[in-house]
This record gives sequence, structure tokens and C-alpha cells, in this order.
Amino acid sequence: MRRRELLTMVGGMAVAGPIAGRAQLSTSPVIGFLDSRSPDAVVNRLRAFHQGLKEVGYVDGENVSILHRWAENRLELLPTLAADLVRRQVAVMVTPGAPATTAAKAGTTTIPVAFILSEDPVKHGFVASLSRPGGNFTGVNFLSNELAAKRLEFLRELVPKTARIAVLVNPVETMRTTSTLQEVEAAARAIGLEVKVFNANTHQEIDVAFKTIGGEQHHAVFVAGTPFLNVRVVQLALLAMFYRLPVVHGLREYCEAGGLMSYGSNLADAYRQCGVYVGRILKGTVPAQLPILQSSKVELIINAFAARLLGLNIPQTLLVSADEIID
Repeated sequence: MRRRELLTMVGGMAVAGPIAGRAQLSTSPVIGFLDSRSPDAVVNRLRAFHQGLKEVGYVDGENVSILHRWAENRLELLPTLAADLVRRQVAVMVTPGAPATTAAKAGTTTIPVAFILSEDPVKHGFVASLSRPGGNFTGVNFLSNELAAKRLEFLRELVPKTARIAVLVNPVETMRTTSTLQEVEAAARAIGLEVKVFNANTHQEIDVAFKTIGGEQHHAVFVAGTPFLNVRVVQLALLAMFYRLPVVHGLREYCEAGGLMSYGSNLADAYRQCGVYVGRILKGTVPAQLPILQSSKVELIINAFAARLLGLNIPQTLLVSADEIID
């Protein structure tokens, strides 16, 4: 899809149509969508979000409009972008990821906010409890850090000689990185793996990290799930093959891009669930009455072609456990 077509799709409003249609749209509620990334990084997830809205009767450009604000990985812009959506008095704000959710929390105590988070929303102060959120926040909480131990076990099973593992994190996203490292380091100790942490916040820093990891002869790589790293799947897959490194990721998109293995929540489904919640809020349900949805759709994906290129034999136990084998 060309970028111009993509921006048209996510722009949230048709540029042409009958006068009656434009008049109807002008009175429709407006959803503010605040994201730390760029629009072309989350196309499939946006499609799933629109599907969730449609399930409860809302179609962008017909009876609702979506106002997008993209930080293009410049997290310092999020407070300003959130303030802009507040000033425009959007009906609901959608915030994928902790950085955007934090900016929304600082920007409003009245506009309903629907988040999509891997972090514990109670621990980080976004809601009072999972069953009774209170305040103006609710949303979807999907598993990520809680799956770190199992992700490492699968990696060890696929690459049994693994002893030294590199962990790639984004240091700017401190909330996610801190909790990820706590989980990964504890899980690694339990199965006797040596861990070394590498930081990356730009695509150039990812290149440098992999060059160092390859030179230091680490046996495998664990990629932390952060908004920035989650959308660099093609780059990560190419580097993994170039340096002949087995890499485990949290998202199926990594394997679809040619990467070896992923184990984690289905984020498209989490975005769909968020769309449903936004629709319910537009129909009058207040966030305090909507318990936090726990996205439980977890999947193990293995790319058999990537395994062969790396000279790895996939054990029968993993073949049986996998939700999908890509070849």
C-alpha cells in the first residue's frame, strides 16, 4: 500500500461526499487516537480497531470520525499532541502503549480514555482496579512481560545449546523496559542463561546492537516488546539472518516478516476489543463501569524457513505446541 493511500485510510474522514453526508459527519462524535509511532507502522492494528467499532455500530466517515495524532517515535511530543486532542474536546481518546496513556492521564481527568497496554494498569496508576477502574480510564490489558519465561523456554528448546542471550530493549520507554528486564532476568536465572542488555531507540542503534551482539557471539536474542521495537520487525528479521542469530519476539508480525519465532498476545485482537469498548463508551457507558479487558489470545508462531536457514531442527514438541508454522 502506498503511503498516500495509507494516510487516506487512517485520516479518519472522507474528503468528498454528498452535502447531506458531510452535514451528518459534522455532528458525529470524534475519537482522538494518540500514538507514539507513525501510521504506516500499525496498519493491521488500525484495521482491527475499525472492525471493533463496526461490531457495535460505528463506521469511520459515516457516523463517527477519528482524529489521529502521531508522535513518529518522538515521545516528547505526546503531551502536546494529547493537549491538542483535549482542546478539541474529542468524545473518547484511544491510547496504545504506556507513553501515550501517560500523556493522556496528565492531560485530562474528564475525557474518557481507552488504552491498550501490556503493563499492569493498576500498578502504574492508570486505574484503581481491574474490575472497577474508577475515573475516566479503561481499556485492554494484554500479556507481554508475563510471558517472558515461557518465551525463553521455547527459545531454549529450539536452540538447546543457548547459554548466553542478548536482550534488546528501548531505554526511552522506561516503564516497559524496567518491567521487562525484571521478568527476563528472573526467568533467565531460573534456566541458567547468562543475560546481557542492549539498548536501541533508533533504527541505526538497532543495527549497532546487532553488530555487537554478533561479534560477541551471543547464542540468541530476546527482543523486548515496546511500541518502537514492535514495529521494526522487518529490520530485526533481516539483521537476525545476516548475523545468523536465533531471535524470539513477542509478535507474530516478526515471523511473518521472516523472523524465527514469536510467542505472545495477538495484538490485532486487542485493538479490536478496544474498538468495541470505544463504541460502548460512545453509546453512553462510562469508563468506570467497564472492567479492564484481559486479552488472553496467546499464540506461538514458528517460521520453518528461517529455522532451516539458521540450521535449526524444530523439535516435535514445538511443532505440536505451535499455533502456526510458517513455511
